[in-house]
Amino acid sequence: MNTHLEIYAGTAGHSAWFSNDLGQTWIHPNSHSGMYLEARVWCFSAHPSDPNLLYAGTDMGLFRWDERTTRWTHLPSPMADIWALVQDPDHPEIIYAGTRPADFFRSTDAGLSWKKLPAPGIQKFSEINMGPTRVTQMLFDPRDHNTIWAVVEIGGVYRSTDRGNSWQLKTEGLVSGDMHGIVIVHDQSDKKILYATTNRGLHRSTDNGESWVFQALDAPWQYTRGIVARTDNDAVIFLTNGNGPPGSTGKLWRSEDYGYTWKELTLPGTLNSTPWAVATHPHNPKLLFTYTNLGQLFRSEDGGDHWTRLPHEFGELRTLCWRPTDYRADRPAHSITVRPPVV
Repeated sequence: MNTHLEIYAGTAGHSAWFSNDLGQTWIHPNSHSGMYLEARVWCFSAHPSDPNLLYAGTDMGLFRWDERTTRWTHLPSPMADIWALVQDPDHPEIIYAGTRPADFFRSTDAGLSWKKLPAPGIQKFSEINMGPTRVTQMLFDPRDHNTIWAVVEIGGVYRSTDRGNSWQLKTEGLVSGDMHGIVIVHDQSDKKILYATTNRGLHRSTDNGESWVFQALDAPWQYTRGIVARTDNDAVIFLTNGNGPPGSTGKLWRSEDYGYTWKELTLPGTLNSTPWAVATHPHNPKLLFTYTNLGQLFRSEDGGDHWTRLPHEFGELRTLCWRPTDYRADRPAHSITVRPPVV
């Protein structure tokens, strides 16, 4: 087996795309690969113990991609519109999902069956956005795997300390319940710090989410979206910020002191919308991808110091991930098997 890097892009209306040359070129498998061509792909989840399987949350439920067969399989579930996925760090067959309207679900058999998890006070409908609320991220505490966090747009921050069996809403100090992302780091004194992003700005908690403090950015807009720490160094955090969804411009920020201060990183060219998220992986912490909501894509191979704008531009990009995969030596580059329909 050879180790190979695969990048996956989830779009809002053109399903999932694949690249195996660091994002220089992309292919779009047709519907015979198992996923509807116009699916909206909101999120991905992969586990380091299995380099062949990838889960995708879509507006048509849950799909599983298998690198060995290069096909999507639809996994029937009670969930119609899945916006967040995360796998248990210790047990990859245990998967958590967040939906629209906002609810939490758990599978203990790799997505074959699901149980709805009780979340007191969770809102199903918002008068602010005139529609259903949605779970935008679910995250395991990197040191305490009994603790899971979930952020709801529009609905606040939820914490579970028993692997999802029960949940508590933690909103003290938030200036907005329109939540987008969350990250956990430990500073040089080993103090845990949580950061959460909202439509009205970045928030910090130093008491495990019991209270939050607004932290202003030196930017003309406070709308914040994706936030992620470098996988080998908690001091380094990346944050996306712009003038709304989809917006028309924005900034990419990096902190090198656990989020206490932030410096803008330069992305080449003119941005067409708000930067949405940063994709990273422990296989190579210096290899990063970031993208705008309306599909511009950028790559850094030096930890964010320099960025290259990649040639392909998607219509609307909602999620991106990359990972090392195992592949057969005789499998050619960009080999996505396209099978004829079964008759």
